[in-house]
Amino acid sequence: MSAQKTGLVITAHPGDFVWRAGGAIALHAGRGMRVKILCLSYGERGESQFAWKKAGVQMAEVKAQRREEAEAAAAALGAEIEFMDAGDYPLRTTPEMLDRAIDIFHELNPSFVLTHALEDPYNVDHPEATRFAQEARIIAQAAGHKPDPNRTYAAPPVFLFEPHQPEQCNFKPNVILNIDEVWEQKRKAFEILAAQKHLWEYYTRVALNRGMQGGRNSGKAMTYGEAYQRLFPEALETLA
Repeated sequence: MSAQKTGLVITAHPGDFVWRAGGAIALHAGRGMRVKILCLSYGERGESQFAWKKAGVQMAEVKAQRREEAEAAAAALGAEIEFMDAGDYPLRTTPEMLDRAIDIFHELNPSFVLTHALEDPYNVDHPEATRFAQEARIIAQAAGHKPDPNRTYAAPPVFLFEPHQPEQCNFKPNVILNIDEVWEQKRKAFEILAAQKHLWEYYTRVALNRGMQGGRNSGKAMTYGEAYQRLFPEALETLA
């Protein structure tokens, strides 16, 4: 029996994986892949506007709320999730976190990685998460890092998911994923994120726009889509 294929999502905050990659997560999990989300923070400062409107709320309460939401959203999408509690606004990773991320790459040997765009002038946590993901991917392929002659590992392709304001982030999508079959699943995951109700309809419109573009570019009917930018070239045998 062949080993189960896996996918890895590295995200700065809980909401990011839902809005931007929830369709891809649900789609691949639904087809039997093991999908793991590595969430670097709980989004307790910058991604929890509604939570902080309650007078006297404490940081521990907000973290607990966001963790609960993120776990429920990941479960709704069919994925597992691990948190690093790096903080947000600002997000600061440590050597210990990097070491754990490298171990995750080795353990999963993922078929793909999903993470943030390379640039985001509105949120420096996002490109920091991407830098962290790239560094872990690079070191994981070094044979001399925790040498193991029996380890099989291939550096996976990386797909950058769509930022909130793509034009300002030099994001140029070259992949549009059809998520029609899992749209309702993704929308339900939206509704778990009570701290960010203001984004539910926004990202519904994004999915509809990308679906329309995907249909136009593929010639196949599509209502809902997710846009990605492939970080490294794809090697093909033929263009036909």
